[in-house]
Amino acid sequence: MDYSGRTDWSQSNSTGPGGDERSLSELVQRLTEQTSELARKEVELAKAEVTAKGKQLGIGAGAFGAAGVVALYAGGALTATLILVLATFLEGWIAALIVTVVFAAIAAVLALAGKKRVEETGAPIPQRAIDSTKQDIDAAKRGAKEGRS
Repeated sequence: MDYSGRTDWSQSNSTGPGGDERSLSELVQRLTEQTSELARKEVELAKAEVTAKGKQLGIGAGAFGAAGVVALYAGGALTATLILVLATFLEGWIAALIVTVVFAAIAAVLALAGKKRVEETGAPIPQRAIDSTKQDIDAAKRGAKEGRS
């Protein structure tokens, strides 16, 4: 195994302590151990990758939530004040319409920011773990072919 924790199938030693060929059962046992260790490490990598992506999705969902809360509180707290201020210069219904449009625009901007964050994160698929597993399978296949020849 190298320092990254990955097994290098191509550098397996096929001779035992006395220089004799290892028995088939020893080789199978070693292969089983290495495969189990590799599978555990791949699962650990997948967990770490899904956790990281989950955090990013949480941030994006939080932005959506923030957009809703801000739109609600802003709509409730400022609507009456702004309508009354505008109503001193305009008809009441025109003042209410203007305030409604402004709040809707703010909510739309916040929602788009949340959507962008979620799209940047992508699907919660552990892509690095999948790629790593494919490389391991290819290396194992190459090692098996070399062992047969």
